[in-house]
Amino acid sequence: MRRLPKYLTLVQHLRAGGAEWVSSAALARALGLTGSTVRQDLSHLNVSGFSRRGYRAAELERVLARVLGADRTWKVVIVGAGNLGQALAKHGDLQRHGFDICGIFDIDSRVIGRKVGILRVTSFSEVDRVVKERGVRLGIIAVPAPAAQEVADRLVAAGIQGILNLAYANVLVRSGVAVVNARILESLQELVYLVRLEATEWRKKR
Repeated sequence: MRRLPKYLTLVQHLRAGGAEWVSSAALARALGLTGSTVRQDLSHLNVSGFSRRGYRAAELERVLARVLGADRTWKVVIVGAGNLGQALAKHGDLQRHGFDICGIFDIDSRVIGRKVGILRVTSFSEVDRVVKERGVRLGIIAVPAPAAQEVADRLVAAGIQGILNLAYANVLVRSGVAVVNARILESLQELVYLVRLEATEWRKKR
C-alpha cells in the first residue's frame, strides 16, 4: 500500500509527458525497486500487462486511482494556521490531485480573518459547522503538540473519518477513524541514520 501512491504519481507524470505504455522495469528503475516487486504489487490489481509493452498507462492510472480513492474529490480541513498549515493551504498540487481544502482554522485572534491563498482563516469554533455543511471527511492537524489530542477529539466529534497528524504527539481516536502520522523530524532522523549507515558500508568496501 505504501508503494501504490508512488506508482500512481509516477504514472501520472509519465502520461503527462505523452507516454501510452509503461513497463514494470521503467517503474522499478524510477523508484529504486526490482521489476519483480513491481509486477508482484500490480498483480493484486485488476490490470493486465502485455509482453514487451508493459501496461497501458491510462488503464494503470485509472485502476491505481480507484484503489487509492484518488478517482474522487476528498474534502479536507486544516487546523492550525501557522507556517505549516498555511503552506498546505496554498499547495496547488493538493487540489490537482483531488483534495479540496474547505477551510483553515485557528484559535489565535491575530490570524483569524487573514487571507491564506483563496481561503480565510476561520475560528476553530466554526469547524463543526463547516465539516457538517460541506461533508468534509478528512482533517489535517498542524498545531503544537499539546493541542493535538483536543483538536483530534473535536474533529472526530464533528464527523471527520481520517486524520493526517503533523503534530509531534500521538493522538488517540475511536475505532473507525483512520490516523496517519507524518513527522518531518523523525524522517530527517531516519535519513541521517541511513546516510551514516551508507557511509560506513562504503568505507568497508574500500
